[in-house]
Parts: sequence; structure tokens; C-alpha cells
Amino acid sequence: MSAQTAESRTTAETTSGTPSTTSSGTASGTPVDLGPASALSCRECGQRFELGPIFACELCFGPLEVAYDLPLGDPEALRKQIEAGPENIWRYAPLLPVPADVADKPNLNPGFTKLVKAENLARELGVEPGKLFVKDDSGNPTHSFKDRVVAQALEAARAFGFTTLSCSSTGNLAGAVGAAAARAGFRSCVFIPHDLEQGKVVMAAVYGGELVGIEGNYDDVNRFCSELIGDPLGEGWGFVNVNLRPYYGEGSKTLAYEICEQLGWQLPDQLVIPIASGSQLTKIDKGLQELIKLGLVEDKPYKIFGAQAEGCSPVSTAFKAGHDVVRPQKPDTIAKSLAIGNPADGPYVLDIARRTGGAVEDVNDEQIVDAIKLLARTEGIFAETAGGVTVGVTRKLIEAGLLDPSLTTVVLNTGDGLKTLDAVAATSQATATIRPSLDAFRDAGLAH
Repeated sequence: MSAQTAESRTTAETTSGTPSTTSSGTASGTPVDLGPASALSCRECGQRFELGPIFACELCFGPLEVAYDLPLGDPEALRKQIEAGPENIWRYAPLLPVPADVADKPNLNPGFTKLVKAENLARELGVEPGKLFVKDDSGNPTHSFKDRVVAQALEAARAFGFTTLSCSSTGNLAGAVGAAAARAGFRSCVFIPHDLEQGKVVMAAVYGGELVGIEGNYDDVNRFCSELIGDPLGEGWGFVNVNLRPYYGEGSKTLAYEICEQLGWQLPDQLVIPIASGSQLTKIDKGLQELIKLGLVEDKPYKIFGAQAEGCSPVSTAFKAGHDVVRPQKPDTIAKSLAIGNPADGPYVLDIARRTGGAVEDVNDEQIVDAIKLLARTEGIFAETAGGVTVGVTRKLIEAGLLDPSLTTVVLNTGDGLKTLDAVAATSQATATIRPSLDAFRDAGLAH
């Protein structure tokens, strides 16, 4: 096992072991079936707790993660089992906190999205042929990676007997929760900043649940939801990114699983991942470490790079300054899906970037727009602003000599550009408006 694996904080949290209490269940005492999940484990002190709707350690207040009894022993048999599974995230059910029959339950069944070999983009960026890939998660049911994490949280909500599905959201999550709740027969009530992009507001509202705008930014919304959880008004509510957060976060691991499977069961050399709360990046690293531990991929070094918008770059700022503490910022960027000024997983992102030899970088709004259009022009992928951030940061990292253009690199696009049309509307208009005649077509200089 490499030094990278041995030093990984997240690997220790996924190994099997005995929780501090020996039974898990709902408030009524009904046993909980979450497959290989064995306990919740504190990232900071390692204390274990029985499976339940809790998200913070009662001893040190550190964040909790799901710990597992993983199916060790026969990598080839596990690989064949996965490959024979459904073409969605439930092919990885043996590695996730879900019951074995999860694929038979009403869910949106996201995942197994395209890994696009981006040869045209590679030429533009100076990356060697065959080395650059875009993991395009805009192909999920509500057109963002949030469907993955909500699918996980929904199964936990079922297990714990919740009746209402809720969240604080910068947009994509609100739509994913609304859609998943509608499909599964749950009530939904989601909370968003009042000034969210209109496309995301409409998408969140169309599923028929309750959509509540909060005056303020995402951090204000999140604080409100934390208060609601502790109030009798929130009884029976599963907040996917608060009291169900340990399970919710595990959905992002499936990005790591899919990328490696789609690369022929190989680790990529480099990944560029957007940072909002930072959870996606940390869970992708966790997923990669699990694949190594299970023997599904060969252990080798890999680098993880985080991408932020300059107008909300608390993790990037801390990384460049050499700090371990992430100081909150007030967001001011067109990349609203990444506009979390106080990212919960920020310190863990710093740990991973430094441990793997990666970095955290940011780009300004103009660079984000340019990168959205570059990806669309070269690969036919219309990314939302978060995708513009990752592509823009990739270009910046290559120019700075931090990302090696000769190595296999995967860049994440986490959502569909149709959700953030305002970002590119001003510079993406009709080439010309002409009379319906060939002469007018020639006069407009288009006959070439």
C-alpha cells in the first residue's frame, strides 16, 4: 500500500469495525437495513455511533461519516458483480449505505453518466491526445450530480421513517430533492436563497413540493435549516444535507467508482473537481481509496485539484496562503451553485489537495464564461457555471505548470448549462438576422 493510502484520513473511516453501540434502528426500534454500512464514525476523533439521522460527534462536534464492513477478499468476483448490475449508481450497492434491494424501490436511479474523451478540448489546452476526459454529469435525471447524493439520502430517509424530504440549496439540490420526493411519494419542502437563477427556481418548483426563498445567501439558508431541525416543526423531516448528510455525501463516491470503471478499472492520474461545500471532492477521494482497498484498481499516486470561483474562493485562498483554517467569505460570483462562503468540508479539501500533490485554484467570472463557451465549442457539452469553473481552472493549472498535460486527467462537469443561461446569454446570440433569400445570405458573409 502506498504512502498516500496509508496517510489517508478517509480510508480509516471506511474500514470495518464495531460501533460504540451494537444496534441500529429507527426511533420506534425497527432495525435499519443500510447494507454494508456498520456505523457512523467521527472524522476527527474516530468515535463511532450507531446508524441514525445524526451528523455531528457528540464528543468533539466533528463531522460524521459512514463506516462499512466492505466485501474484502475476491476483487474479481466483486468486479463481475458490479459490471452485471444496473446502469446506474445501484450497480455499486455493495459499497453504499443502501439495502440490497435498493434497485427495486421507487427512486430516480441516477448515475453511470458519460465519460467523454475530450480530444478537441485537449488540443485547445495543450493536453496530449487520449489523456483528457470530461465526466459529464449533466445527463442525470434533473441534470446535475445532485441526483446521486439525493438518491442516497432518500434511502436513509426511508430507513429512518421520515415523511418529508428537505434541504438548503443553491439550486441544483432543490430540484433533485423535489424530483426524488415526487417519485418516491414523499412530501418535499426545500429552501433556497431569494436571488437564485430563475431557471433553477422553476425547476425546483415544477415537481409540486414547497419551495421557500430565504432572504440572504446560502449560508443564511443553511443556518435557518439547522434551526428548523432542532424545532418541533421539523419533526419527521429528513434534511438531506444536514441530519442525513453522512449518507447523502456517500453518493459522490459513485463518481469515483464510475470514472475508474469507465477507464478500464484504472485510477486517473489527475482530477479537477469543483468546490462548493467541498463534500464532493472529499467523497471522490474516499471512493478512490475504497477501490484501492478492495483491490478493484491498482494502487498508484493520483492528484486531486479543487476548483473555485474567484468571487467565492475561501478554500483556494487558504490553500495559496498555506493556511489550515478556511476563513468564510461573502459570495459574489455568477457561479451560484458554488457560492458557499463557509464550506463545511473546506479543511478536508486542503488536506487532500496537499496529500495528493494537487492544488486549489480559482477563476474569475469572465474566465468562467470563456470556459463554458470553450467546452461547448470543442466538445458539444453545455456546462453550467460550475463546469465553467472546472474547465477554466484546468486551463489555468496547465498554464501554471501545476497539471501535467501528459497524464490522464478527468475534469468534472456537474450540471447542465440550460440552468444558468444568464451567464452566457449576452455573448451567445444569433450570428445574423436576414431576409429569406440567397442574396441576403451571401451579403451577410455566411456563404463560405
